Amino acid sequence: MTFETLGPLMFVVLFLLIFVGYPVAFSLGGTALAFAVIGVAGGEFEWDLIRAFPERVFGIMDNQILLAVPFFIFMGTMLQRSRLAEDLLRTIGLLFGPVRGGLALAVVLVGTLLAAATGVVGASVVAMGMISLPIMTRYGYKPSLSTGVICASGTLGQIVPPSVVLVVLADQLELSVGDLFVGALLPGLLLAASYAVYVLAIAFLRPNLAPAIPRSEREAAGSLWRQTVKVMIPPLVLIIVVLGSIFAGVATPTEAGALGALGAMALAWVGGRFTRKALDGTMNETMRLTSMIVFLLIGSTAFALVFRGLHGDDWIKDLLTGLPGGRVGLLIVANLAIFILGFFIDFFEIAFIILPLIQPAAAHLGITGDEMVWFGVMIAMNLQTSFLTPPFGFSLFYLRGVAPKEIPTSAIYRGVVPFIIIQLICLTLVILFPEIVTGML
Repeated sequence: MTFETLGPLMFVVLFLLIFVGYPVAFSLGGTALAFAVIGVAGGEFEWDLIRAFPERVFGIMDNQILLAVPFFIFMGTMLQRSRLAEDLLRTIGLLFGPVRGGLALAVVLVGTLLAAATGVVGASVVAMGMISLPIMTRYGYKPSLSTGVICASGTLGQIVPPSVVLVVLADQLELSVGDLFVGALLPGLLLAASYAVYVLAIAFLRPNLAPAIPRSEREAAGSLWRQTVKVMIPPLVLIIVVLGSIFAGVATPTEAGALGALGAMALAWVGGRFTRKALDGTMNETMRLTSMIVFLLIGSTAFALVFRGLHGDDWIKDLLTGLPGGRVGLLIVANLAIFILGFFIDFFEIAFIILPLIQPAAAHLGITGDEMVWFGVMIAMNLQTSFLTPPFGFSLFYLRGVAPKEIPTSAIYRGVVPFIIIQLICLTLVILFPEIVTGML
């Protein structure tokens, strides 16, 4: 075998191992070691290249951008365990109660706030599914509308800053985290506004699908405005402090993340919910997710090292830059590949396997500077769409795990279809009008 065949074959073996259920981090590392041995035996790989591996691992440990990841995970998990989502959904749902579709509108608003406060998709979908789905069912909401709006709003954590996804994207695309946060802000709000408009339109055209909360229950809740201010002000202040410090250049994302983690503990303490159990659970979840990311990084580093040693990066670059249509061809192929892979593997896995291969080709075709920020936001929105798309969308699995058995899986699948269409429209707008991203930079 020659490097012309070994490089592509590495991908075939890697995805076969992933699809049969072998852990992705070990699939990456194992494939790298196996093909390093094959390459050395065939005279196509220099074993001395492996000596660079420890230095690259230390480089990962010394990466200041990635240090922001555990801080943002800690902040989001602590806010979720302090029942912030529960308070927001209950209060805002009652506030919008007089409006048909008010509960669904509350889910969109809370999903946006949780995305800005936590940046973790799974936590948002599960929290809103457990809290709001039973309430919406009790008040007569159609299951497909309820599940659709919960899944879609929960995935806003992919695109709305300070998303963990955007932090990883910035590292892999060699971008400033602050620039990517600024660029993603308007597209994220555009998606949230589009969801809200759709909910209001459905409630107006088909009022029986999204009834209002009975007046008696709204009156029994007492002073809603006081409750709303009490519930919304603390997370809004935290969001403004964390994002504002990054946007203003006062703090790095890592420093802002540390401040956010401290602020989340302060909010839990003020609310009387800062317990040893909540702290232990938050630390365990942070350690679990951070460890997963680090192992993926180490595995992908080994894979990339061997893949480049076999000249696979040249093969990918020639393949992508030689597509018909140049930049347009690259955008089509990259979006299709990421969209399809999003059905089967997690975002972090896509980021560490695919993005390092696409980025050089994009730079070669002139996508640099602010345009690379636009490229990164486009990828994040694309992945968000794949998280919703049946039958393998991750958000669908998250919600299926907490939804009552009375709600069939088919209702969840039907419910997300309108929101997938909305996301594709917004993604198309971002592709056609890069100013939506770059205009704020």
